[in-house]
This record gives sequence, C-alpha cells and structure tokens, in this order.
Amino acid sequence: MAGRFAPRPRSAPPAPAVGPAMPGVRRRWVPPEGPYDLGLVLGPLRRGGGDPTFRALADGSVWRSSRTPAGPGTLRAVARDGAVDAEAWGSGAEWLLDQLPGLLGAADDPAAFTPRHRAVLMAQRNRPGLRLCRTGLVLESLIPSVLEQKVTTVEAYRAWRALVRTFGEPAPGPTGPGGPGDGLYVMPEPRTWALIPSWEWHKAGVDAKRSSTILRAVRVAGRLEEAAGMEPEQAAARLRLIPGIGPWTAAETIQRANGAPDAVTVGDLHLPGIVGHALAGDRDADDAAMLELLEPYAGQRHRATRLIMLSGRIPPRRAPRMPVRNIAQL
Repeated sequence: MAGRFAPRPRSAPPAPAVGPAMPGVRRRWVPPEGPYDLGLVLGPLRRGGGDPTFRALADGSVWRSSRTPAGPGTLRAVARDGAVDAEAWGSGAEWLLDQLPGLLGAADDPAAFTPRHRAVLMAQRNRPGLRLCRTGLVLESLIPSVLEQKVTTVEAYRAWRALVRTFGEPAPGPTGPGGPGDGLYVMPEPRTWALIPSWEWHKAGVDAKRSSTILRAVRVAGRLEEAAGMEPEQAAARLRLIPGIGPWTAAETIQRANGAPDAVTVGDLHLPGIVGHALAGDRDADDAAMLELLEPYAGQRHRATRLIMLSGRIPPRRAPRMPVRNIAQL
C-alpha cells in the first residue's frame, strides 16, 4: 500500500545543523484510505515514558531523534486532516523525510490480515488505525532490545536513558530548554558505544553479558545496518551471527527496522501466556503452544500478537513481579 507525498522541491539544500529558531525541512504524507492512528504506528519505537529519543506531546505530535546514514536528525510528525505533516532538522533531515512513508507504515498491508479469533477481531475493530512501521535503521532498535534481555523493562529503560543522555548528543532543532522537543537526544554513534568504559556500563545497570553483545554489534555496525534492506528472514539470520543476539532480540529488532509482519517474538517470558490466554484460555502456554495457536496467522503473526496485546485480554497476575535490580549498587 502506498500513500502520496505533496510535492517538495528537490533543489532545496540539505538541512544544516540548526538552532531552536531555525525552521526545518517539511513534507506531507497522505495515508491510504481508511483509519490511521499515528500513536499506534510509532508507539513501538518508544522505550518508556522517559525515552530521550522519543516525545509524544499533548498536541498529538510525535518527536523522534535518529542517527541516520547522513547524520543526526530530529523528526516531528503530527496527523491532521487526513494527512501527516512532518518537519525535520539536522544533517539527517532529508534522509528522515525520504524514509517517512516507510516509517509511517506505507509498505504495510493491513488488508492481508484476516482475524481468526474473536479477541483478535474485536481488537482490530477497536484499533483500526494500526499500521506496522519500518524505520530502516537497525542499531537504534537492536541496542535497546539487547538492553531488555532477561531484565525488567524498568531496568532496561533506565539503562537506555542513562547511556543515551551520557554518551549521546542533544538532538538538532527546537530541542533546547523550553522548546517543544526539550531534552531530546540522539543516541551515540557506533564508535562512541565501543569506547564506553566498563564502569559506565555498570553505573547504568548493564551487566557484562549485555554490554559485550552491544560492543560486538557496533564493531560491525555497517554490516548490521544492511539488514534493514533484506527480507526479514535474511535480516534475522544476519543479526543472529552476533554472539548474544538470539531469536528474541532479532525479532524485536526487525519488527521495527524492517516492518516485518510475521516476525513473532519467541523466548519472551510473558507473551506465550498472553497469546494462550487470549486465544485458547491457556495462560500456561509455552512458545510451542503459542506458535501453534498463531499458525492460522502465518505471514502476519507479529500483527496478530500486536492486536492481542491491544485487546486487553491479559491474564491476571498470580505471582509477584520480577524484582527490579540495581546492578550499579553491587
């Protein structure tokens, strides 16, 4: 499915690194016919309420920073009057606007999905504006996914915030104090990740296993970024060549970087029980049972799990939450 761009002169020069008072470059994208929910589309890119690379404001706008192949950039997008208006700043501004339709779900095809269970059907009816985004960037999804391995989301989000704010850089555009993008940062470049001292990982609450995986990944950053242009199965195989990156991390990454509708997450602590409860009343389902239940959605299993998570059919908790550790205090 494809949307339409409003014309934009190609003679416009690349956006320079700008200050708060300078306008960015702009583009308007018109989604295909039908409901469209910008928050649902971009929501998976947010790593907690304090994510320094993501802002969702009360006016409905979404702000994101990215480290693009052309350099750091900031993107603001807001849906209004049946279109999405976007503005971007920084050396990566043109790249971000060129990639805008993919980011906003233009390549996604919700019509290819047929609900097979009542819970999924109702979720689809209640959230008709869902589209699967595609960032075209691997490391910005891979690194926070590695941080989320085998820990609570609270720990992982805390580590992401600390590392990006300490070793990243302020995002270009109106992101200074008092600006609408106040506090937005661009994540570190690969070389900066590689030079983070061991004690800084420890201070951020990241154990040696996860930090070592990230260090191995950033040393071959260029090869990993190529995965964004591959078919999802090939992309996952490329990522899994890195020791420490398994099926869970690969799926979480290509769901975002490649917009992969069938990249179902296996190895998750909670997802099998949620899917089992929603589709078969089996809160004790394991990965094998989950995959069997999702078989009718082959080719669209990630979309099915997104809808299940949005359905609200989550089994009641019957055990205490995982304790939140603080490795930095050890």
